[in-house]
Amino acid sequence: AKGVSTEKIEAMKAHKTFEGNRASNTILVKKLTPETLGMLIASYEHKIFVQGLIWNIYSFDQWGVELGKELAGNIMPMLQNREVVEDADSVTKAILNEILQSGR
Repeated sequence: AKGVSTEKIEAMKAHKTFEGNRASNTILVKKLTPETLGMLIASYEHKIFVQGLIWNIYSFDQWGVELGKELAGNIMPMLQNREVVEDADSVTKAILNEILQSGR
């Protein structure tokens, strides 16, 4: 649909799919303020930077960044519909349903 050849799609498939059900971090706050947002951004940037140093990779230029953007783009409509989420992996489904049930 985007004019990409079959060969290129096959070569990129491993970088463009995610099976789900992997460990992740979720932080829920009662109120999003500039202070809490700044703390969250700073802590995640620091975490990613340190992991990159340890693993000898440049963390801010990876395939996973693009995949994360695509996956995150699918989550917002689920939250906007304000309905119990069924079409997601078990961890994402549990987190989204918790958010929806708490009225956030």
